[in-house]
Amino acid sequence: MDTEPSVDSVLWRNRAMTLFDRIPTPVAVCAADGAIILANPAMATEWGATPGALRDRNVLELFRPEEKTQVVRIVEAVRLGRRSRYPVAVRWEAADGVRRHGELTAEPVSDTADEVPGLLVLLRVLGEDTAPAAPEATATPSEARILALLATGATTARAARETGLTRDGVTYHLRRLTERWGASNRTELVARAYALGVLVPGKWPPTVA
Repeated sequence: MDTEPSVDSVLWRNRAMTLFDRIPTPVAVCAADGAIILANPAMATEWGATPGALRDRNVLELFRPEEKTQVVRIVEAVRLGRRSRYPVAVRWEAADGVRRHGELTAEPVSDTADEVPGLLVLLRVLGEDTAPAAPEATATPSEARILALLATGATTARAARETGLTRDGVTYHLRRLTERWGASNRTELVARAYALGVLVPGKWPPTVA
C-alpha cells in the first residue's frame, strides 16, 4: 500500500534541493547514458537556459569530449559497477558565444550496490579558447622557390637540385613553413601559398609573387 512521504522527508528533500541550487559550481545529475535528470542554475547558466530546459539533454552533446575513448572507458566502468571519479576533458560554446574548455568529472551514485548507478557530473571551467592567429603571410625567397617547385609536383630531390640546396635543406625549409602556417602536409602548404599570395594564382608554371 502506498504511503505518503513524512513531513521530515519532505523537509529534508527541500533542503537538499535548496543546497543543490545554491552550489556555485555547475552540477548535474544524469542517467548512466548521460541524459540530464536534474541541473542546478549554475549549469543552466552556461547555456542561457533554466535548469528544467536541460532535462533529458545529453551532457556529452552539450560538452564535446576531446577524447572519445575517455567516454567509452567511463561507460564500461559504470556498466561493471565500478565506483570512482572519471574526469573528461571537454570543449563547448557557452550561451554568450564564447568557446570554453574545461573538465567534466562524473561520479557514479546509487542507493544500492545492485542498482544501475546514475552520474553526478561537475563542470570545472578552465579557460576560454582564443581564435587561432592568422598564418604569417611571408616566405623567404628560398621557401617561395621550393613551394613553386612543389606546386609542379617536384620531389624533395628535384627541389634540392634546382635550388642548389641539399635534401635536408629543403626538408628544413618545409618544416619551418609547416610550423609557421599550421599546415599538415605539402599539399596544404601549396594551397596556403596560393591563398596567402606567395604564389600567383592562375599561372603555369607556378610563379612566385
